[in-house]
Amino acid sequence: MAYLLDANVFIQAKDLHYGLDFCPAFWDWLVANNAAEKVFSIEKVGDEINAGDDELAVWAKTRGQAFFLKPDEQVAGQFPVVSTWASGRHYEPVAVSTFLQVADYYLVAHALAGGHTLVTHEVPSSSVKKIKIPNACVALDIKCMTPYEMLRHERARFVLGPAP
Repeated sequence: MAYLLDANVFIQAKDLHYGLDFCPAFWDWLVANNAAEKVFSIEKVGDEINAGDDELAVWAKTRGQAFFLKPDEQVAGQFPVVSTWASGRHYEPVAVSTFLQVADYYLVAHALAGGHTLVTHEVPSSSVKKIKIPNACVALDIKCMTPYEMLRHERARFVLGPAP
């Protein structure tokens, strides 16, 4: 089982708790766990990050396809499952249409295809105006957790050391 990270994990980490400039241990942990094939994201998330044209985009570009996975045949085989689920609920048509065009749809399909755990800051919602990742995960029996739950589960430790 591997973790698949939503774009908001990277963006909020950079902007808030784990800035690239003052908490490099978080980013090193991601790279090390990607090398151990435990932490990934997907190409569509990489595209969203790269659109930011900032230090996070630079970090993401150096990770490449080893970190940001492209969809394969197994993933493509899950697209109909995910789209049928989204269309068969009581979401507004624009919510379904939007979901099917953004990275969340691809994340859910990747997680379903690989038996991965989705990691996101999103929380479930009863709104019919937007499809949230946790709602899709519950419905499709995909494990979903916050980044903090992932870090605790993996016993990550970011220990203060001497400045470089």
